Amino acid sequence: MRAVVQTVGRAAVTVDGEVVGAIEDGLLVLLGVTHTDTDEIARTMARKVHELRILDEERSAADVGAPILVVSQFTLYGDARRGRRPSWTAAAPAEVAEPLVTAVVTALRDRGATVETGRFRAHMLVESVNVGPRTLLLDL
Repeated sequence: MRAVVQTVGRAAVTVDGEVVGAIEDGLLVLLGVTHTDTDEIARTMARKVHELRILDEERSAADVGAPILVVSQFTLYGDARRGRRPSWTAAAPAEVAEPLVTAVVTALRDRGATVETGRFRAHMLVESVNVGPRTLLLDL
């Protein structure tokens, strides 16, 4: 499982002209799933994201109650080492990935986090205003 975590002043996901998820002063998490990921990895990712000391004064979303916007992002497993057309074979198929993305969201909420999401399998417009900018790749 991979996640790109960014501190944002605001972020939103729009599908077909409708905002389906939006936050202010929190974390935008682009989340990719591979074939070998499990529920345990999903719970570990949720804990790492929630406790990641990436906010001001080395604080975490757990420390300050910052909201989190989770957006599924299979392209985090794209491989363009051979030519210009990426291969997506390392990305888990939707039937595997969707329940694991949901498991991360559920685990975050179980930890007390306020979580918004994108919409799985939808063409999403993702907007963000990065703060810092601070961006980190988590690779489990």
